[in-house]
Amino acid sequence: MARTFRQIDGVLLFDKPLELSSNAALQKIRRLFQAEKAGHTGTLDPLATGLLPICFGEATKFSTALLDADKTYRALLRLGQTTSTGDAEGEIIAEHPVGAGQADVGAVLARFRGEIQQLPPMHSALKHLGKPLYEYIRKGETIERALRNVVIYELVLHRFSGNEMDITVRCSKGTYIRTLAEDIGAALGCGAHLIGLRRTAIAHFDLHDAHGWQQLEAMTVAERDACVLPLEALMPDMPKLQLDAVQTQRLAQGQRLGLDTGLPGGRVRLHGPQGFIGVGLLQGRRLAPERLLSSVAKQAAMTDVAENFGVEQ
Repeated sequence: MARTFRQIDGVLLFDKPLELSSNAALQKIRRLFQAEKAGHTGTLDPLATGLLPICFGEATKFSTALLDADKTYRALLRLGQTTSTGDAEGEIIAEHPVGAGQADVGAVLARFRGEIQQLPPMHSALKHLGKPLYEYIRKGETIERALRNVVIYELVLHRFSGNEMDITVRCSKGTYIRTLAEDIGAALGCGAHLIGLRRTAIAHFDLHDAHGWQQLEAMTVAERDACVLPLEALMPDMPKLQLDAVQTQRLAQGQRLGLDTGLPGGRVRLHGPQGFIGVGLLQGRRLAPERLLSSVAKQAAMTDVAENFGVEQ
Protein backbone atom coordinates (compact mmCIF):
# COMPACT_ATOMS: atom_id res chain seq x y z
CA MET A 1 0.00 0.00 0.00
CA ALA A 2 1.41 3.38 -1.01
CA ARG A 3 2.21 5.78 1.79
CA THR A 4 0.16 8.98 1.81
CA PHE A 5 2.09 12.14 2.58
CA ARG A 6 0.54 15.39 3.77
CA GLN A 7 1.34 19.09 3.93
CA ILE A 8 2.85 20.05 7.29
CA ASP A 9 4.43 23.45 7.96
CA GLY A 10 6.61 24.14 10.99
CA VAL A 11 9.68 23.12 12.96
CA LEU A 12 10.32 20.02 15.04
CA LEU A 13 13.17 20.04 17.56
CA PHE A 14 14.58 16.53 17.32
CA ASP A 15 17.10 14.96 19.70
CA LYS A 16 19.21 12.95 17.26
CA PRO A 17 20.47 9.66 18.69
CA LEU A 18 23.94 8.16 18.35
CA GLU A 19 25.07 6.41 15.15
CA LEU A 20 22.35 7.91 12.98
CA SER A 21 23.31 10.34 10.23
CA SER A 22 21.45 13.64 9.96
CA ASN A 23 19.94 12.60 6.63
CA ALA A 24 18.81 9.22 7.99
CA ALA A 25 17.25 11.03 10.97
CA LEU A 26 15.49 13.41 8.59
CA GLN A 27 14.02 10.57 6.53
CA LYS A 28 12.82 8.67 9.63
CA ILE A 29 11.10 11.80 10.97
CA ARG A 30 9.59 12.65 7.58
CA ARG A 31 8.08 9.16 7.27
CA LEU A 32 6.83 9.19 10.84
CA PHE A 33 5.02 12.51 10.29
CA GLN A 34 4.09 11.58 6.70
CA ALA A 35 5.32 15.02 5.64
CA GLU A 36 5.46 15.89 1.95
CA LYS A 37 8.56 18.05 2.36
CA ALA A 38 11.22 18.24 5.06
CA GLY A 39 14.80 19.38 5.58
CA HIS A 40 17.25 19.65 8.47
CA THR A 41 19.31 22.65 9.53
CA GLY A 42 22.91 21.89 10.31
CA THR A 43 24.47 18.44 9.95
CA LEU A 44 25.46 16.35 12.95
CA ASP A 45 27.95 13.49 12.53
CA PRO A 46 26.67 9.96 13.27
CA LEU A 47 28.83 9.89 16.45
CA ALA A 48 27.26 13.17 17.63
CA THR A 49 23.89 13.48 19.34
CA GLY A 50 21.57 16.30 20.23
CA LEU A 51 19.57 19.11 18.73
CA LEU A 52 18.64 18.75 15.06
CA PRO A 53 15.80 21.07 13.98
CA ILE A 54 13.65 19.47 11.27
CA CYS A 55 11.80 21.94 9.05
CA PHE A 56 8.56 20.80 7.42
CA GLY A 57 6.97 22.27 4.32
CA GLU A 58 7.09 26.06 4.14
CA ALA A 59 9.54 26.20 7.07
CA THR A 60 12.31 25.07 4.71
CA LYS A 61 12.07 28.51 3.06
CA PHE A 62 12.91 30.30 6.29
CA SER A 63 15.55 27.99 7.77
CA THR A 64 18.62 29.83 6.43
CA ALA A 65 19.00 31.79 9.66
CA LEU A 66 19.59 28.55 11.59
CA LEU A 67 22.36 27.48 9.22
CA ASP A 68 24.18 30.73 10.00
CA ALA A 69 23.37 30.75 13.73
CA ASP A 70 25.65 30.26 16.73
CA LYS A 71 25.64 26.74 18.15
CA THR A 72 26.43 25.24 21.55
CA TYR A 73 28.00 21.83 22.20
CA ARG A 74 28.97 19.65 25.13
CA ALA A 75 32.20 17.87 24.15
CA LEU A 76 34.30 15.12 25.72
CA LEU A 77 37.99 15.01 24.80
CA ARG A 78 40.47 12.16 25.24
CA LEU A 79 43.92 13.60 25.93
CA GLY A 80 47.16 11.86 25.08
CA GLN A 81 45.98 10.31 21.82
CA THR A 82 45.51 11.65 18.29
CA THR A 83 43.53 9.80 15.64
CA SER A 84 43.37 9.80 11.85
CA THR A 85 39.95 11.52 11.89
CA GLY A 86 40.21 13.71 14.99
CA ASP A 87 37.50 11.67 16.70
CA ALA A 88 36.82 8.18 18.03
CA GLU A 89 36.02 6.80 14.56
CA GLY A 90 39.63 7.01 13.42
CA GLU A 91 42.70 4.94 14.14
CA ILE A 92 45.09 6.04 16.88
CA ILE A 93 48.15 7.44 15.12
CA ALA A 94 50.10 8.88 18.07
CA GLU A 95 50.19 8.65 21.87
CA HIS A 96 51.87 10.92 24.39
CA PRO A 97 51.84 11.16 28.19
CA VAL A 98 49.54 13.80 29.67
CA GLY A 99 51.63 16.04 31.86
CA ALA A 100 49.26 19.02 32.03
CA GLY A 101 47.69 20.15 35.28
CA GLN A 102 44.55 22.16 36.03
CA ALA A 103 46.39 25.48 35.69
CA ASP A 104 47.86 24.45 32.31
CA VAL A 105 44.42 23.49 31.02
CA GLY A 106 42.91 26.78 32.16
CA ALA A 107 45.66 28.78 30.46
CA VAL A 108 45.35 26.84 27.19
CA LEU A 109 41.55 27.13 27.04
CA ALA A 110 41.84 30.90 27.51
CA ARG A 111 43.86 31.05 24.28
CA PHE A 112 40.96 29.56 22.31
CA ARG A 113 38.29 32.03 23.42
CA GLY A 114 37.41 34.75 20.93
CA GLU A 115 38.26 34.80 17.24
CA ILE A 116 40.58 31.97 16.20
CA GLN A 117 41.67 30.26 13.00
CA GLN A 118 40.93 26.66 12.12
CA LEU A 119 42.02 24.34 9.33
CA PRO A 120 38.91 22.41 8.18
CA PRO A 121 39.42 18.64 8.58
CA MET A 122 39.63 16.35 5.58
CA HIS A 123 37.01 14.15 7.23
CA SER A 124 34.25 16.73 6.70
CA ALA A 125 31.40 17.57 4.34
CA LEU A 126 33.11 20.77 3.20
CA LYS A 127 33.13 20.68 -0.59
CA HIS A 128 35.99 20.97 -3.09
CA LEU A 129 35.07 21.04 -6.79
CA GLY A 130 31.56 19.90 -5.90
CA LYS A 131 32.61 16.89 -3.81
CA PRO A 132 32.85 16.66 0.00
CA LEU A 133 36.37 16.39 1.38
CA TYR A 134 35.71 13.01 2.97
CA GLU A 135 35.36 11.48 -0.52
CA TYR A 136 38.92 12.58 -1.36
CA ILE A 137 40.45 11.27 1.86
CA ARG A 138 38.78 7.89 1.32
CA LYS A 139 40.80 7.65 -1.91
CA GLY A 140 43.97 8.66 -0.10
CA GLU A 141 43.96 12.21 -1.50
CA THR A 142 44.58 15.27 0.65
CA ILE A 143 43.25 18.63 -0.55
CA GLU A 144 44.93 21.88 0.40
CA ARG A 145 42.57 23.89 2.61
CA ALA A 146 42.67 27.51 3.68
CA LEU A 147 42.52 28.57 7.31
CA ARG A 148 39.16 30.04 8.24
CA ASN A 149 38.20 32.47 10.99
CA VAL A 150 35.65 31.31 13.57
CA VAL A 151 34.60 32.68 16.95
CA ILE A 152 34.50 30.81 20.25
CA TYR A 153 32.10 32.86 22.36
CA GLU A 154 32.22 30.58 25.39
CA LEU A 155 34.57 27.77 26.37
CA VAL A 156 33.76 26.32 29.79
CA LEU A 157 35.66 23.51 31.53
CA HIS A 158 33.36 21.20 33.50
CA ARG A 159 35.81 18.45 34.37
CA PHE A 160 39.46 17.60 33.85
CA SER A 161 40.70 14.29 35.19
CA GLY A 162 43.81 12.56 33.94
CA ASN A 163 43.23 12.00 30.25
CA GLU A 164 39.68 13.32 29.81
CA MET A 165 38.31 16.83 29.48
CA ASP A 166 34.61 17.77 29.52
CA ILE A 167 33.83 21.20 28.02
CA THR A 168 30.97 23.33 26.72
CA VAL A 169 31.57 25.35 23.56
CA ARG A 170 29.37 28.11 22.16
CA CYS A 171 30.69 29.02 18.74
CA SER A 172 30.00 30.65 15.40
CA LYS A 173 28.94 29.00 12.16
CA GLY A 174 31.63 26.86 10.57
CA THR A 175 33.43 25.83 13.77
CA TYR A 176 34.70 22.24 13.82
CA ILE A 177 34.66 20.87 17.37
CA ARG A 178 36.92 17.93 16.45
CA THR A 179 39.48 20.44 15.13
CA LEU A 180 39.14 22.44 18.34
CA ALA A 181 39.79 19.25 20.33
CA GLU A 182 42.90 18.49 18.26
CA ASP A 183 44.19 22.05 18.61
CA ILE A 184 43.67 22.05 22.38
CA GLY A 185 45.55 18.77 22.62
CA ALA A 186 48.40 20.14 20.50
CA ALA A 187 48.60 23.26 22.69
CA LEU A 188 48.84 21.03 25.79
CA GLY A 189 51.66 19.07 24.15
CA CYS A 190 49.97 15.68 24.44
CA GLY A 191 47.46 15.56 21.59
CA ALA A 192 43.71 14.90 21.87
CA HIS A 193 40.71 13.68 19.98
CA LEU A 194 36.94 13.95 20.35
CA ILE A 195 35.18 10.98 21.96
CA GLY A 196 31.76 12.50 22.63
CA LEU A 197 29.73 15.39 21.22
CA ARG A 198 26.21 16.61 21.99
CA ARG A 199 24.65 19.73 20.47
CA THR A 200 22.65 21.53 23.12
CA ALA A 201 21.51 24.72 21.37
CA ILE A 202 21.15 26.43 17.99
CA ALA A 203 20.38 30.14 18.17
CA HIS A 204 17.35 30.43 20.51
CA PHE A 205 16.41 26.73 20.27
CA ASP A 206 17.41 24.54 23.22
CA LEU A 207 17.84 20.79 23.56
CA HIS A 208 15.56 20.80 26.62
CA ASP A 209 12.63 21.44 24.27
CA ALA A 210 13.56 18.65 21.83
CA HIS A 211 11.85 15.28 21.39
CA GLY A 212 13.53 11.88 21.08
CA TRP A 213 12.65 9.15 18.58
CA GLN A 214 11.05 6.73 21.04
CA GLN A 215 9.03 9.54 22.57
CA LEU A 216 7.69 10.65 19.18
CA GLU A 217 7.02 7.10 18.01
CA ALA A 218 4.86 6.42 21.07
CA MET A 219 2.65 9.47 20.47
CA THR A 220 -0.62 9.70 18.59
CA VAL A 221 -0.69 11.69 15.35
CA ALA A 222 -2.34 14.60 17.15
CA GLU A 223 0.26 14.55 19.92
CA ARG A 224 3.12 14.53 17.41
CA ASP A 225 1.59 17.36 15.40
CA ALA A 226 1.36 19.39 18.61
CA CYS A 227 5.18 19.14 18.90
CA VAL A 228 5.65 21.03 15.62
CA LEU A 229 6.44 24.69 16.27
CA PRO A 230 4.91 27.39 14.02
CA LEU A 231 6.91 28.98 11.21
CA GLU A 232 7.48 32.15 13.18
CA ALA A 233 9.44 30.18 15.78
CA LEU A 234 12.33 30.51 13.31
CA MET A 235 12.36 34.30 13.62
CA PRO A 236 11.37 35.34 17.17
CA ASP A 237 13.46 38.53 17.20
CA MET A 238 12.32 39.81 13.81
CA PRO A 239 9.95 42.83 14.01
CA LYS A 240 6.35 42.20 12.95
CA LEU A 241 4.62 44.32 10.31
CA GLN A 242 0.85 44.12 9.80
CA LEU A 243 -0.50 44.59 6.26
CA ASP A 244 -4.05 44.93 4.99
CA ALA A 245 -5.56 42.81 2.20
CA VAL A 246 -4.63 45.20 -0.62
CA GLN A 247 -1.03 45.56 0.58
CA THR A 248 -0.75 41.79 0.93
CA GLN A 249 -2.03 41.32 -2.62
CA ARG A 250 0.40 43.83 -4.09
CA LEU A 251 3.35 42.35 -2.22
CA ALA A 252 2.41 38.85 -3.35
CA GLN A 253 2.46 40.13 -6.94
CA GLY A 254 6.09 41.16 -6.43
CA GLN A 255 5.42 44.88 -6.02
CA ARG A 256 7.25 47.11 -3.55
CA LEU A 257 5.25 49.14 -1.08
CA GLY A 258 5.84 52.66 0.18
CA LEU A 259 5.13 52.57 3.93
CA ASP A 260 5.87 54.70 6.97
CA THR A 261 6.30 51.91 9.50
CA GLY A 262 8.51 53.48 12.15
CA LEU A 263 10.54 50.24 12.15
CA PRO A 264 14.30 50.08 11.63
CA GLY A 265 15.50 48.82 8.27
CA GLY A 266 16.09 45.12 7.73
CA ARG A 267 14.02 41.95 7.63
CA VAL A 268 10.50 41.99 9.04
CA ARG A 269 7.84 39.34 9.66
CA LEU A 270 4.85 40.09 7.46
CA HIS A 271 1.28 39.50 8.57
CA GLY A 272 -1.79 39.80 6.38
CA PRO A 273 -5.44 39.60 7.45
CA GLN A 274 -5.14 35.80 7.82
CA GLY A 275 -1.84 35.82 9.74
CA PHE A 276 1.81 35.22 8.84
CA ILE A 277 2.57 35.48 5.12
CA GLY A 278 6.38 35.63 4.96
CA VAL A 279 9.43 37.84 5.33
CA GLY A 280 10.03 41.23 3.75
CA LEU A 281 12.99 43.58 3.49
CA LEU A 282 12.45 47.11 4.74
CA GLN A 283 14.75 49.81 3.38
CA GLY A 284 13.71 53.23 4.57
CA ARG A 285 10.08 53.65 3.50
CA ARG A 286 10.23 50.88 0.89
CA LEU A 287 9.11 47.33 1.63
CA ALA A 288 10.04 44.52 -0.75
CA PRO A 289 8.98 40.87 -0.52
CA GLU A 290 11.86 38.51 0.28
CA ARG A 291 10.25 35.12 0.94
CA LEU A 292 6.50 34.59 0.95
CA LEU A 293 4.38 31.53 1.64
CA SER A 294 3.49 29.56 -1.47
CA SER A 295 -0.19 29.84 -0.57
CA VAL A 296 0.02 33.63 -0.63
CA ALA A 297 1.62 33.71 -4.08
CA LYS A 298 -0.89 31.15 -5.35
CA GLN A 299 -3.82 33.17 -4.06
CA ALA A 300 -2.41 36.30 -5.71
CA ALA A 301 -2.12 34.47 -9.04
CA MET A 302 -5.71 33.23 -8.78
CA THR A 303 -6.89 36.76 -8.02
CA ASP A 304 -5.04 38.05 -11.09
CA VAL A 305 -6.78 35.48 -13.28
CA ALA A 306 -10.17 36.31 -11.81
CA GLU A 307 -9.66 40.05 -12.35
CA ASN A 308 -8.33 39.66 -15.90
CA PHE A 309 -11.08 37.33 -17.05
CA GLY A 310 -13.97 38.55 -14.93
CA VAL A 311 -14.25 35.30 -12.99
CA GLU A 312 -16.12 35.37 -9.68
CA GLN A 313 -14.19 33.77 -6.81
